[in-house]
Amino acid sequence: MVNGKETGMDQRVRGSGIQAKDRLVFALDVPTAKAAEAMLDRVQGVVGVIKIGLELFVSEGPAVVRMVRQYRKPVFLDLKLLDIAETVQRTTARVADMGVSFLTVHAQRKALAAAVKGRAGNPEMNVLAVTVLTNLDQADLQECGFDGTVEQAVVARARMTAEEGCDGVIASGQEPAAIRSAIDSPLLIVTPGVRPGGRGVDEHARVTTPSQAIHAGADYLVVGRPIRDASDPCAAARAIADEMQAAFAERS
Repeated sequence: MVNGKETGMDQRVRGSGIQAKDRLVFALDVPTAKAAEAMLDRVQGVVGVIKIGLELFVSEGPAVVRMVRQYRKPVFLDLKLLDIAETVQRTTARVADMGVSFLTVHAQRKALAAAVKGRAGNPEMNVLAVTVLTNLDQADLQECGFDGTVEQAVVARARMTAEEGCDGVIASGQEPAAIRSAIDSPLLIVTPGVRPGGRGVDEHARVTTPSQAIHAGADYLVVGRPIRDASDPCAAARAIADEMQAAFAERS
């Protein structure tokens, strides 16, 4: 525990007691609050955390956070903040006031430091740094002026995240092992770009299955379209949680 919060190290050590569905983050990527409620009614018993992304937040504003909190699930607000420090700090403070459990910020040092300051009103809120988006590959990084590999970029940004006192990182399922090996810090690793075996990769460049991501060291998995677009979202979510549960048991 750190400041009363369970750390990534705590969670890995206690892997045998993990309830996988509590680590399944459902990306509620729908355009309206009405659509969000309809989807939540279908999956609320089989997912543990609800992620609100830019589309839904822009459409409905803070009211949708209040609505989702009524389902008594932790809220993951995926805003990927990046701005001058004062703006990030003040925005994070407003998010903290909403009772959100997770907030994403791009892994830029001044932004991360500002977010940590801004969450003072809700120290239980986890600040997660976005390392390298899962739809980017090495060519994309080179275009942005970074000459190293994706893994090197992710590890460097994860190290910065730990140095600034954030709680965890967003990284694809291909990088957790490198993060764990390089950084002696109990960071949470939250992995998007997760696709069950046999399903397409959509626009993601770095994709793993649920079991691959858990075995690599991920603590939480973010899954959207494979659940949202399934003919039976509840069954799809349950199948993913079952695969995660088996992988957590093997890892522990």
